[in-house]
Amino acid sequence: MAKSKSLTASEKKEILKTLEERFKNNTGRHKNIDWNAVLAKLTKEDAKLWPLQQMELTGGEPDVVTYDKKSDTYTFYDCSAESPEGRRSLCYDDAALQARKANKPKDSAANMAATMGIELLTENDYQYLQQLGS
Repeated sequence: MAKSKSLTASEKKEILKTLEERFKNNTGRHKNIDWNAVLAKLTKEDAKLWPLQQMELTGGEPDVVTYDKKSDTYTFYDCSAESPEGRRSLCYDDAALQARKANKPKDSAANMAATMGIELLTENDYQYLQQLGS
């Protein structure tokens, strides 16, 4: 993964294009959310693009799924049909990783998420995601 948490102009352009295409191809995930509003927010807050790019680089498919008017916040979930290739065979957290005696994975999901600047879904988040499609 990248050491710098900023993107070049071409990387920004590429991730925004990918996100826009996914947004347009999956309208059922974000009813009543306008892409131009999401785009304006993302271009204003460049730091939000880096975690989304990290999700893409590990095989994920981040897509906007909710908007909170009160906090003016868009939430992205990884909407890939299965666990992304770059985020498989992990322990849940560092305690589980340290307790592993044989066939130790390279990392934990909690650590990888923190490194990528994202949060793991809660059980409620996951159930909500399941309602958005298969």
